Amino acid sequence: MLKLGVIGMGLRAHDFLCETMNSIDPDFRIAGIVDPAVESARNYLRDCDKKDTVFYDSVEELLKNAKPDGIFVGTRCNLHTPMAIALEKYGVPIYLEKPVATSMEQALELERVFRRSKTPVVVSFPLRVTPLCEKAKAIIRSGAIGEVLHVTGLNYVPYGCVYFEVGYRNYAVTQGLFLQKATHDFDYMMELAGSPITRISANWLRGRVFGGQKPGDLVCSQCPEAKDCRESTRNRIKNCVGGVHTDHLCVFSEACGNPQDGINEDASNAIFEFANGAIGTYAQVFFTRRQGQRGATVSGPLGRVSFDWYTNELQHIEHYQPFNGTYAADNGQGHFGGDHVLAQNFHDLIEYGTPSISTIQAGLRSVFTCLAAKEAAATGKTVDVHQIDW
Repeated sequence: MLKLGVIGMGLRAHDFLCETMNSIDPDFRIAGIVDPAVESARNYLRDCDKKDTVFYDSVEELLKNAKPDGIFVGTRCNLHTPMAIALEKYGVPIYLEKPVATSMEQALELERVFRRSKTPVVVSFPLRVTPLCEKAKAIIRSGAIGEVLHVTGLNYVPYGCVYFEVGYRNYAVTQGLFLQKATHDFDYMMELAGSPITRISANWLRGRVFGGQKPGDLVCSQCPEAKDCRESTRNRIKNCVGGVHTDHLCVFSEACGNPQDGINEDASNAIFEFANGAIGTYAQVFFTRRQGQRGATVSGPLGRVSFDWYTNELQHIEHYQPFNGTYAADNGQGHFGGDHVLAQNFHDLIEYGTPSISTIQAGLRSVFTCLAAKEAAATGKTVDVHQIDW
């Protein structure tokens, strides 16, 4: 029976372990947890784990006493690096949530520790292994569009308010939405291009839509403006708008931060170059509502491939032949089906030694790209992306 340890047992850990991993191996057990919010964490457990799961005060105690076969790291983002480093010396397989780091200092230390490490890691980059992305990669690798010359990525986030009304609003933890959101997209775009991003320019909008001067603890039920506010519970329900449909923290609150001290973006863009000579663009918009769009167009001299996870369709257009091909993917589960693939990979890594399909190198490559984009947006300069060579 597979035994897993958990560091940070919140909603994401619940969804991945108690839903997705459970569908793959319902007999696995959570052997131990490190999480200071014990009662909250216990509520996220499956019934079969609630009786026997032990809570520990430290990583060391968890590894020594629970002796797990693998570890899921689902802490707040600023703790991903410290937890991964603390675990590395034990050699136990790690499933590490993204972003793998939130600062250059963290990323460089993570690179140093894992450069020669034999500890296997699966980084939570499910988009790269979704059916649509795999199909796009197969067409590209077949030579059907010729050499990859241009990549465009788009992410119109219909639930973008979540980054301003729950814990994600804490900029000290998130360090912005390049690291929170684009880390997924830069990863799969580099995977499709078959090449890392080497130089990047970027800009952003901050404090133009979300954030403001409302009190930090204000919720809709206590706000005199709730009747007319477009983000109030009643109007979200009335207008079929996404986001929390229960009483929630104000997205126009001072607790969201400000552009001077740090705040998540309303929208951000990037223009970049790949090591293989291709060029690309990316845009993410967080005030989009009701209809999302997320996907990419990859162009070569012979054709192009486009896909959108929200429509679950891919189109292959040939430039010099009168043919277009359209493919529809079956509806997946978490992260458009990618969570299931990564959960299976983590399970098989532990059980059979199967190699990771989303490595620590991929996690570092993405986070160095995100950090460069963040620097570029802040300074208005084009920034070289730190490259990893292992």
